[in-house]
Amino acid sequence: LVETLGLFFGARLLTDSLGITRPREGGALFASRAARELAPSIGGEADADATFGLSLKEQIDLAESALRNMGLVDGFAEVVLLCGHGSLSTNNPYASSLDCGACGGHQGEVNARIAAAVLGSPEVRDGLAARGIHIPPDTVFVAGLHDTTRDVVELFDCDRLRPGLARVIESWLGAACARTREERAPRLGEKKGVGRLGRRLRRRAADWSELRPEWGLAGNAAFIAAPRDRTRGLDLGGRTFLHDYDAASDGEGKVLELILTAPLVVASWINLQYYASTTDNEVFGSGNKALHNVVGRHGVQLGNGSDLQVGLPWQSVHDGRGYVHEPMRLTAIVEAPLARIDAILDAHPELRRSIENGWIQLLAWDAPGGAFHRFRSEADGWERLPEDC
Repeated sequence: LVETLGLFFGARLLTDSLGITRPREGGALFASRAARELAPSIGGEADADATFGLSLKEQIDLAESALRNMGLVDGFAEVVLLCGHGSLSTNNPYASSLDCGACGGHQGEVNARIAAAVLGSPEVRDGLAARGIHIPPDTVFVAGLHDTTRDVVELFDCDRLRPGLARVIESWLGAACARTREERAPRLGEKKGVGRLGRRLRRRAADWSELRPEWGLAGNAAFIAAPRDRTRGLDLGGRTFLHDYDAASDGEGKVLELILTAPLVVASWINLQYYASTTDNEVFGSGNKALHNVVGRHGVQLGNGSDLQVGLPWQSVHDGRGYVHEPMRLTAIVEAPLARIDAILDAHPELRRSIENGWIQLLAWDAPGGAFHRFRSEADGWERLPEDC
């Protein structure tokens, strides 16, 4: 029955391939694109027991937490861009694996727009000022979305910017995106060439038969939490998760605790997903993507009948000639006092177990001591590494 009915889809496959029945800009466009003119609704009830939306106190708490965790509490520029990310592809059962893990496998546009709206509220800014964070009245928070398939950044709700400024920012972002496309294109087998490269990447996003719209986070290897000056100018090959962290401004260690228990854990999950899918793709991955059958909204099977596949397809870790992801466990490098890291590990035994069991390699740069240290175990403590390692 399936094979017989499948013949009737031949015409649809032809029109899809010609771009007649699928948009040329990419199949399922960003979900909120149709409602892009609608600002997100964040307001809740006036009292503290609001059951929907966000009360004013919740908005102020959210804004303060976001700014302090980013280390952005002073020196505000005229424009602060809060940029989420998402991937654009067509006929792709693994689309959510290319979107934002922190957004539950969705695109980050909604979160960015809500954050920008909250931080732009005069009432929220008054509340932040009472807590010691003074945002200049002319500072504007703008939301953006980075499409990681085509490497373009789209800005939202720019009407609050002074005339002409949005075009200037878009030109800066356009130049940066063009350089990024040039850098990443060879890994996809695309030839360099700014003029036509963007068009070819749009075609990849719109192609219903494309097995590899982008590489996602293949190749991830390390996580660094340190001042940005430590890594500025280094070519890290797109393999490192970066957190701008200044231990001197985090006296109580709360920001570091959040970094080690949230972003680091997520980075480890991502790393282990690619690790397992590479080491044994048949068991921990999902095999050849061309043979997948989607099962409802639950998952995929390989061929006409198999167990539900649990990991990434072969095309996400292999380019047909060799592996693009080196299966190595995540190396985390943190610039902070050892005693502060020890206190966090003591408070979070599940994180300590991941490190002691070798799923995360934890290195620390203790500035006062002027050396790198590697965490071994609770019993063995920290091992000072040679200067030439």
